[in-house]
Amino acid sequence: MAFFRSDVTTEVGLRLLLCPLGSNIVTRAACCSVGIVLPVYSTFRAIERNDENEQQKWLTYWAAYGSFTLVEVFSDKLLSWFPYYYHFKFAFLVWLQLPSTEGAKQIYNNHLRPFLLKHQARVDQLMGFACAEMGRFISMHQEEFRFVRIMLTNIRGSDPKVRGATEPAEPKGLHAIEGQTRIISNPE
Repeated sequence: MAFFRSDVTTEVGLRLLLCPLGSNIVTRAACCSVGIVLPVYSTFRAIERNDENEQQKWLTYWAAYGSFTLVEVFSDKLLSWFPYYYHFKFAFLVWLQLPSTEGAKQIYNNHLRPFLLKHQARVDQLMGFACAEMGRFISMHQEEFRFVRIMLTNIRGSDPKVRGATEPAEPKGLHAIEGQTRIISNPE
């Protein structure tokens, strides 16, 4: 009987996913689940288990996924009008992750890596410029950031000055991530 219920559930799920009428919501949710939620958890497991092969696999996936997302930002409004766009996107995201196809590895090795190696100097230059501009922007708008932080603190109802906390010193630029960190050694 449990087997029968699982077949019905699977059939209903597949009908919702593949139904052309009004299925964009379901298919978009499926794309988010397959493209982000599952890989985030899989990445977490690879890090916690300190499995270098899995870490490499998921780093490659995120590089391919990020590149796809970058392209999609500029083409999504146009492509989303095509019938079954989100179905193809779902299939592509599954293909990226399947161990039998190693889609992310293929995208990385055949397209992304050669492109980035060819343009590495220019990309490094652009990234350096973007980081400098971001640091300059943050430095120029410290008062606004402080104001927003105070407003959010007041909305939450927990004023750090009431508890005896002191105002943090003004940052002088980009700083390292603070807090508890996990060191992953690379035995070679």
